[in-house]
Amino acid sequence: MKFFIDTANLDQIREAQDLGVLDGVTTNPSLMAKEGIKGEANIKQHYVDICNIVPGGDISAEVIATDFAGMIREGKELAALHPQIVVKVPCTKDGIKALKYFTDNGIRTNCTLVFSLGQALLAAKAGATFVSPFIGRLDDISTDGVALIKEIVEVYSFYGYDTQVLAASVRHTMHIIQCLKAGADVATCPLSAILGLLKHPLTDSGLKTFLEDYNKVNG
Repeated sequence: MKFFIDTANLDQIREAQDLGVLDGVTTNPSLMAKEGIKGEANIKQHYVDICNIVPGGDISAEVIATDFAGMIREGKELAALHPQIVVKVPCTKDGIKALKYFTDNGIRTNCTLVFSLGQALLAAKAGATFVSPFIGRLDDISTDGVALIKEIVEVYSFYGYDTQVLAASVRHTMHIIQCLKAGADVATCPLSAILGLLKHPLTDSGLKTFLEDYNKVNG
């Protein structure tokens, strides 16, 4: 399973990249605003900066427009910024049309704000590179988000769709493990969730014992 980090914070992206396990980055307007990135030129430069930190990684850049023409215009501009850019579009009627257009013109895409199997089906038929079910937001309304991941993986496998299942709105480390078991191709996570995979009390106690024993022998 690929690891993407879900942030616009360059320091966190660098830390994840230095760990050696990062495959890409997802961002959205909310994450950009959180980092104080304002203005179209600054946002575009921020995407380029992210690409340069993660060589070869998939970097999702989201369109703001909600109409077909606007999505196409913005998507072309974003794709032209850097070869690593994946154009992120919402799973709406115009979004599906835009996915098809981008697919036909060799532009990679990420269909975002997916909350149902039906939406995932349409995204795959339109040729989306990635589809992003938001599991945390589904959990928030007492719906099993991980179960949706499993359903999409099974349907894509059965019908031979190439679209990769990108588990989004991942809130914690257990979500990552659950998505791994469900067969997700990608999980996009906060840095804390990725680092949480390293934590285990037996690792800590074992290392402590090894160091104590070493010091006994070597003074």
